[in-house]
Amino acid sequence: MPNLILLHGALGHSDIFNPYLETLSQYFTVHTPLFSGHGDTELPAGGINTEKYTEELDLYCKENNLTEISLFGHSMGGYVALCYAMKNPENINSIITLGTKFDWTEEQALKESKMLNPDAILEKVPKYAQLLESQHGQKWKQLLPAIADLMVDLGKNPPLKNNLTEIQIPVQIMVGDQDNMVTIEESVNVYRTLPNAKLAVLPDTKHPMDKVRPSLLLDVMKDFWNLS
Repeated sequence: MPNLILLHGALGHSDIFNPYLETLSQYFTVHTPLFSGHGDTELPAGGINTEKYTEELDLYCKENNLTEISLFGHSMGGYVALCYAMKNPENINSIITLGTKFDWTEEQALKESKMLNPDAILEKVPKYAQLLESQHGQKWKQLLPAIADLMVDLGKNPPLKNNLTEIQIPVQIMVGDQDNMVTIEESVNVYRTLPNAKLAVLPDTKHPMDKVRPSLLLDVMKDFWNLS
């Protein structure tokens, strides 16, 4: 069976893909790796950025001898998927991204990173703090500033900027119409820049993966990948 890798977003977890595994496993050998610092994996001593996560994806593919890969990436996972495709086009058949932010500037990154204050989250959104601790353990408080640094690095050096035309493989760009982090406009711009892309705007859909209706997303996946 062809290989499908599902990539979670920043502060996400591979568990978010559980509602999709039964269906997708009928068509693919499904892989759900964790980026370092997430789940039970250690935070790298040198910090994290999209280049580091792209290298981790590359290593995962090499260790598992994966070729002819399809990729689905939510949020940051979609960004990493495209970065990987830029460097390893021969390995990738196609990519779907959902809720991936492309329009990174220093100002935007600083604004987003300021929202990743562990103490503020504990005080203002204790349920989210509980979720982060359940997914990532005690180190969730260290993971937040590491992700903030990743965002600032993206703002200063967005690796996909001016390079999207190099990605020739089929790509489906998806965004929810209620996404408060990613604009439809930036998604449209990327869709128009990629040489071989499709665009889908999911109705009544917010940014978090657990707010996406599996039946809706699976229908779009099946359409893009010609699954019957």
